[in-house]
Amino acid sequence: MKPRIYLLILVMAVVFFRCSYHQWDPQKGPRLSGCESCHTDYAKLKLVHTPDTDPPVGGCGGEAPHYEPYDRVYLGGEGYAAFKTEPHYQLGCTGCHNGDGNSKDKETAHSGTWIASPSLYAQDKCRACHTDIVDDFATSLHNGTGQKRKVAIRSGFSGAADFSQLPQHQQDGYNKNCATCHANCGECHTVRPLIAGGGLSKGHAFTKTPDMVQTCVSCHTSRGGHAYMGVASGTQPDVHLTKMGYKCTDCHTGAEMHGNGMPVEQRYAYTELPRCTDCHTNSASSNTYHTVHYDDFNCQVCHSQNYNNCASCHIGGEGARVPSYLGFKIAANPMPDLKPGFKFTLVRRTLGAPDNWKEHGVPEYADFDALPTYNYTSPHNILKWTSRTTVPQGASCASSCHIRNEAGVLINKGLYLFEDDLLEWEKNATRGITVDNILPAGWLN
Repeated sequence: MKPRIYLLILVMAVVFFRCSYHQWDPQKGPRLSGCESCHTDYAKLKLVHTPDTDPPVGGCGGEAPHYEPYDRVYLGGEGYAAFKTEPHYQLGCTGCHNGDGNSKDKETAHSGTWIASPSLYAQDKCRACHTDIVDDFATSLHNGTGQKRKVAIRSGFSGAADFSQLPQHQQDGYNKNCATCHANCGECHTVRPLIAGGGLSKGHAFTKTPDMVQTCVSCHTSRGGHAYMGVASGTQPDVHLTKMGYKCTDCHTGAEMHGNGMPVEQRYAYTELPRCTDCHTNSASSNTYHTVHYDDFNCQVCHSQNYNNCASCHIGGEGARVPSYLGFKIAANPMPDLKPGFKFTLVRRTLGAPDNWKEHGVPEYADFDALPTYNYTSPHNILKWTSRTTVPQGASCASSCHIRNEAGVLINKGLYLFEDDLLEWEKNATRGITVDNILPAGWLN
């Protein structure tokens, strides 16, 4: 069959599908389906909406902003107009959501196999057109692989693949709390993440590149976005934002976000992660400090500002019992297998605690001490000149980072993670990465 015949058949099929779904009337234009006739009628949505019953979603950035249930599902504005020009619109509401598209009765329209979030069923709903992305996303870190790994290991299992072996009530607790940020396709491209208030973000328009502030930073708040934008008191925005104007997706590409089909246990094992050396190709020998210390520290040891920490969380209960604070700690490299080039790295205090899941039927982890309570970290708050790269007039190059004894006071000791920085329940888990016995002997005398 000739290519023109193929094209003609394709055009006819699209026209037939569109006309049959929207019931085209050449005098009046397309007549809206039952779904659209309700969801474009703001007054009716207010009249028939179901009030919220669950408490608002919360997270590291605080409580989510509140949108009324009818606002979350309203089809209107420029976003809806844009949506009607997209290929997704031609699928029709029931093509993704199921239900009864001919009924204007709420209960009937939402009956049968109706689903609110089609991308939770991406294999059925998205794969036909987005085959590679859907297949690869199963191993994406946006599925919470790193978190699930730690929960599983501390529960006495070997890694993320064993998360499904945890008691169902613990998995339910994870899905209700932690998974509010670990997103599916729609929460990046169609709706707001739950932690951003949920609901349609732009009248159902599909956004190919998610908005940095409204989407990325909504989830990556206290430990990423706010650091990058310099929100915390006494901090400055990251130089990549102020000097280069970079958005998240300038470094973190779609290939990274979607996964590559190869499962990894945690994000620093992922081959698609950006690296400083992707752009800073001559950094190893660009100045004396780099020449001396390039194999000693990760870049952030010198170029990060103070960053957010918190600890000891009751999942679904009272939350972090060590409230959020700005800190800065250098420790022995906790991941020498994944980051073999560094002796010392920055670390960030985690939410881990023996009784994380007591609100979900697990009084204590079976093996809490299997992992430290401080993680390798690479804060997104980079500056060329920080309190460690700036040397006072006439002082030695090491004055801002080496520990020294001045009249019995250990200057710069607070930069490093010592065992006496740990709470009692952290010590067994974390003393393996403290610097107590690995710093030069003369520093502490």
